[in-house]
Amino acid sequence: MTVAVVAREELPIRSEEDLVRVRRLARALAQRGGFDAFASAALMTAASEMARNTWQHGGGGLAAIEEVRDGRRAGVRMTFADRGPGIPDLERVLRGGYSTASSLGLGMSGTRRLVDEFAIDTRPGEGTTIVVTKWTRR
Repeated sequence: MTVAVVAREELPIRSEEDLVRVRRLARALAQRGGFDAFASAALMTAASEMARNTWQHGGGGLAAIEEVRDGRRAGVRMTFADRGPGIPDLERVLRGGYSTASSLGLGMSGTRRLVDEFAIDTRPGEGTTIVVTKWTRR
């Protein structure tokens, strides 16, 4: 099925305040799309984790957040891109429990479980782009 972009907003990620802006926009689009409380919380958590990774590990970047529809469902697609060092051992990161920032190392693996679609393109020395989509259950 074809996915139509209803609305799109790009937000720079350069500071802690930008992380809040990303989360607020994700929440607003979830509410507008009719997400239930669990799906809305999952989307906001994913937005927060990926924005923080973009800032903390990628040195900042850009979040593109889109309201999308596939003909029967509403969704929110978020793209996070940075020009940081990339992820040298992606498989290890996606398993969970690995961190270079003295954290639990569950942000990437947890986000992948919270969303319906998850794609990542990372190149050591060039940066990382992550695209996640969460759909309503209609």
